[in-house]
Amino acid sequence: MAGNRIVIVGGGTAGWLTAAYLAKQLGADRPGGARITLIESPEIGIIGVGEGTFPTIRSTLATLGVSEARFMRESSATFKQGVRFVDWERRSADGKSSEYFHPFNLPLRPEGRDLSPYWLLDHQAGAPLAFADAVTTQGKIIEAGLAPKRLEDADFQGPMNYAYHFDAARFADFLRGVAKELGVIHLAAKVETVQLDAETGDIASVTAGELGVIEGNLFIDCSGFRALLIGEALGAPFRRCDDVLFNDRALAVQVPYPAPDAPIAPYTLATAHEAGWTWDIGLDGRRGVGYVFSSRHTDEARAEQVLRAYVGPEADHLPVRLLKFQTGYRERQWIGNCVAVGLSAGFFEPLESTGIMLIEVAATMIAEVFPLRDRAAMDSAARTFNGLMAGRFERIVSFLKLHYCLSKRDEPYWRDNADPASWPQGLRDLMAQWKHRPVSRFDFLVDLETFLPASYQYILYGMNAATDFAPVEGRYADGAMARQAFAKVAGAATEALKHLPPHRTLVEAYYRR
Repeated sequence: MAGNRIVIVGGGTAGWLTAAYLAKQLGADRPGGARITLIESPEIGIIGVGEGTFPTIRSTLATLGVSEARFMRESSATFKQGVRFVDWERRSADGKSSEYFHPFNLPLRPEGRDLSPYWLLDHQAGAPLAFADAVTTQGKIIEAGLAPKRLEDADFQGPMNYAYHFDAARFADFLRGVAKELGVIHLAAKVETVQLDAETGDIASVTAGELGVIEGNLFIDCSGFRALLIGEALGAPFRRCDDVLFNDRALAVQVPYPAPDAPIAPYTLATAHEAGWTWDIGLDGRRGVGYVFSSRHTDEARAEQVLRAYVGPEADHLPVRLLKFQTGYRERQWIGNCVAVGLSAGFFEPLESTGIMLIEVAATMIAEVFPLRDRAAMDSAARTFNGLMAGRFERIVSFLKLHYCLSKRDEPYWRDNADPASWPQGLRDLMAQWKHRPVSRFDFLVDLETFLPASYQYILYGMNAATDFAPVEGRYADGAMARQAFAKVAGAATEALKHLPPHRTLVEAYYRR
């Protein structure tokens, strides 16, 4: 099976991001490099749910060798510094909402020391400061509507940790251009049949319309929910997770700004509703808004009412798009000479922008193990890939469930989410311990984690999880150190407000650059 011919079936973000990354890493534009062919059907559109990203996208784009300005201009990108959650803990009452912020900045750790135990002790004593505001400056930055960096900062770097929002279709077009510059061969055709090798069971070739038979050594399935290669041809079973994560529908709408110079929120706004939540993402010329909901707890007509009520009168005549999805993943995402990447591998609601990040992880792992010179190497790589990706998906399920299980809302949807019977066993074990101690680094499996311990802290303490914390006498006695650290964060936030520009100002400067 030795060879360097990679065939990617499907375009969109998954196909073109994988193609561009592999082309750059495997020298597709050099003699002797990998030969990468992407087959994309002109009949299939792009699902624009995943308009938010994870901070890892910056290093991925830097690896591709593109400028930040080009990427932002061609993708209609804006900056994202985290997720602001509204009404997840409890429903708004008397005009007041419950809210917290999950920033991308990591908590301050003076001399490597975790400040969360000291914050917990202060919180139990009645201190009102939110955890994220106590240990990071980013909450103050987003409240002021500021960007995470300055124009003079280097590409993909800045004083605040950040990711992006962008138009999914334009991002795919941008990646297509980059991939072709890096040597990827683009074929516009619909794959109609898949031919398996009678002896090995591997994929021998695919047939695509007038292009005929296309052979390869490694096939990458980016065909979306259809999973043409990994599912239809190779029969990889799909592990459903809807017993844990209930949402299976989304209604999306594009909302114009009231004025061209309207402020752009530098974060994703996630607002809880009776049977799900809305995302609200600010691009340069519009907001992308969608309602993610459970069809077991509401119907599509009521969901559309909730979405239009959230947007307001300007949504009265805007078209709404319905998306149906099944939450879960394939435990075997690499079979023989076929690897699934993107929606063909699995899907989660866009609560913490895991979709594109999982594409990045898969592409990086494929690049690391290529070339695969014999059967033993291929099978070994598949076992490693499957173990790591299935473990990562499993951990993401628990992290996403954490957002729901602490809610005190009284609607059936939220009561069902708060029922420990719907929690994965691993999460139940951690929640039982976190009632009496802080989050620990030993709670996590490093190679399988997408989210660092800090992310769990931001959600757990943002939702005001009850923690009866009684430390061993003398264990957390250095309160002076903690107070000094908290004061340092407050001072740094005040200073940052003086130097960072308004979000829209920086975005437009990048577009002109």
